[in-house]
Formats: sequence, structure tokens, C-alpha cells
Amino acid sequence: MQSYDELFENNRAWAENIRRADPTYFERRVAGQEPHFLFIGCCDSRVPTEMLTGSKPGEMFTHRNIANQAHPNDLSMLSALEYAVEFLDVKHVLICGHYGCGGVKAAMMPPKHGVVDHWLHVVRDVYRWHMAELEQLADDAARLHRLVELNVVEQIFQLSRTPIVQRAWARGRRPILHGLVYDLHDGLLKELVSGIDGEDKARELRAQVTGPTSAEKPRHQ
Repeated sequence: MQSYDELFENNRAWAENIRRADPTYFERRVAGQEPHFLFIGCCDSRVPTEMLTGSKPGEMFTHRNIANQAHPNDLSMLSALEYAVEFLDVKHVLICGHYGCGGVKAAMMPPKHGVVDHWLHVVRDVYRWHMAELEQLADDAARLHRLVELNVVEQIFQLSRTPIVQRAWARGRRPILHGLVYDLHDGLLKELVSGIDGEDKARELRAQVTGPTSAEKPRHQ
């Protein structure tokens, strides 16, 4: 895509093709949305949420930020989460990272990116907690690959600690939390974590996969 005008040209062509194939498509969408999933992913433009999951409009409620974070003080993420859980009653919340993530890579480097360094402080913590494991890997590419995975699992735990999810779990076992990674090399999703539907499972996950020692309690809880 070369120019701003192409956005509108492509939009018109898309809308015309949709109407031609399904004349009532837009009328049905106007009636409302009933998504079964909340997808929390990275802003990276190479991760096309609906395309890679085969979802149609109305099936996937989406929130994106740099390095797919679930900060407990991020009002934008919390608002999307609350709306999805309390009003849309989604069954599943997915946190999806991707290999080669620039945000995770930045967290492995000395701070020099301004505001984004503050945003990535949780990823830096995860890197610090797992430094011994990460330093045993062959090279920076392998370390980045693993840190992407560890970050996803940590964000699942952070999501589980939000009052929104805690209240929902107190009423019953939904939403169910899942952690995924998207591979840019082959377009496939990899499941890291699945079926987290209560605080006991969330804590067990944290202890097994990303838990710091008792002397290293996270600063961001």
C-alpha cells in the first residue's frame, strides 16, 4: 500500500465484494456483537488478528498494545476486559504474543526508548527473574524467542489477578484464560497455556513456569 487514498479505494472494493456475496451482511452486523473471545495482542502490524484466526466481524473482541501486556494499572486494557467479561460475557480471553516481538526485544536492551521503557518494565522483570535460564541459550535470537513465551505466561498471571477476572471467577468458571504465540515464519499459533479458569490454576502456572523465588516478589503486583 503506497498512499492514503488507497485505503478508501480498498475499502470501497471490499464493501462492494461483501454486498455482492452477502446482501444482508452489514445489516446483520449493525444489530450487535456477541463475541466469544477477547484477544489481547501486540500492536505489531504483522499480526492480523482476524485473518490468522479466521474470525468474522463480531466474533473476536480485540485489544492491542506493545508486547501484549496486561498491566493491572492500564485503564485501556482494563476497560476492554471489563466490557468483554461483564457485558459481552466472553467465554475465553486470549493473550497472544509473537516471535520476533520488537517490544520484548527492546526490554532485553539498556533503556533508551523513552516512554516505552516504562511500559515494558514487567518484561524486564521477567527477563531478570529468568536470566540464568536465558543466558544458557545459544544466542540473542534464542533468548528473545524464549522471553516472548515467558512474557505471555506472565501476562496470563497478571490478568488473573485483576479484580474483573477475580469477580467473574467468584461467580463461576469463566472466562477461561489462554496464552498463545504467533509465529511470523509459518503463520501458525502455538498454545503455551490453556484452561486457566481459577486462581488456584493461575498460581500453579506462575509457580511452575514464571515464578520468582520468595525473595523476588514482583514489584508490579
